[in-house]
Amino acid sequence: MSRTIRLGIFVVLTLAIFAGAIFWIGSRDFRFARTFQISAQFPNVGGLTDGADVRVGGLHEGTVDRIDLPSRPDQQVTVVMRLKRATRSVVKKDSVAAIRTEGLVGDRYVEVSFGSPDAPSADNGDMIGSKPPIDIDELVQKAQAMLSKADAMMGSAEAAAGSMAAITGKINKGAGSVGALVNDRSLYEHVDQGAAAFQEDMEAMKHNFLTRGFFKKRGYEDTENLTAHAIPKLPAKTATKEFDLDGAKLFDKPDTAKLKREKMLNDVGAYLQQNPFGLAVVAASQDKGDTDKLKVLTEARAAVVREYLAQNFKLDDTRVKTIGLGKGDQGDRVEILIYR
Repeated sequence: MSRTIRLGIFVVLTLAIFAGAIFWIGSRDFRFARTFQISAQFPNVGGLTDGADVRVGGLHEGTVDRIDLPSRPDQQVTVVMRLKRATRSVVKKDSVAAIRTEGLVGDRYVEVSFGSPDAPSADNGDMIGSKPPIDIDELVQKAQAMLSKADAMMGSAEAAAGSMAAITGKINKGAGSVGALVNDRSLYEHVDQGAAAFQEDMEAMKHNFLTRGFFKKRGYEDTENLTAHAIPKLPAKTATKEFDLDGAKLFDKPDTAKLKREKMLNDVGAYLQQNPFGLAVVAASQDKGDTDKLKVLTEARAAVVREYLAQNFKLDDTRVKTIGLGKGDQGDRVEILIYR
């Protein structure tokens, strides 16, 4: 093949890639689709930027064309949006635009609601209604208040448990005035109601979109999932291969199950991917902290390590099990024990 032909092929391929990139970028911004413009006004846009997504029914159907500042302080910010022409069947003159956020601190986008069935379709250049964006700072403050309340309730529950232990001791000693105190059922009802209320608040917090990330990063969001692949105890036989990892380096913080240096697990994954094995057990332990909390934390750490290996390497993950050893003498460790 001559040099001229090779040069020609290179130029053609380069132009094809360049043209494809142009069409891909244009399709993302709806440059080659039939569109129309609508606008909405907000007291503030809370970090929304030009080019942000515009969603209709949760689908990406447009982009923010531009954001115009008002000419006077008593006016509002105008957000001009470009939507696909096909959305006019559901975007009506009474549709409402709202600025939303991906998760808690993600990107901002505009959500346009469906209009009424009998309302006329929005026309090019129409101004539709709007909802003010949610104040993230205010929501974070509320979440912190909820967490403080949970800590206070935990302290109350522990104090109540201590009181019950003291009463039981007096009964065993046969103190004369204790019987009357114990027969007062209001004390038990108060403790039961407090514990039930605390459990309900904690469950609600686990599923609240603001605080579920707080628990998820620590592996506490769903304790059932933590033990989905757990075994009750380690096999009695000796492992044919062992990987011993320092938990302080592997995880982000001592009290979390969030991985910080995932690459420490790559040697383990490569070995499991390349070598046949009968069983692999991820065993996590910790030596500092409350015994009950460490049990859940080590279960979470073992589950996170197993999930990383299963998602990033080609191996039979049904043979990979977990065990949270809780508080142990080996310190902050994660061991992967492999058996033939």
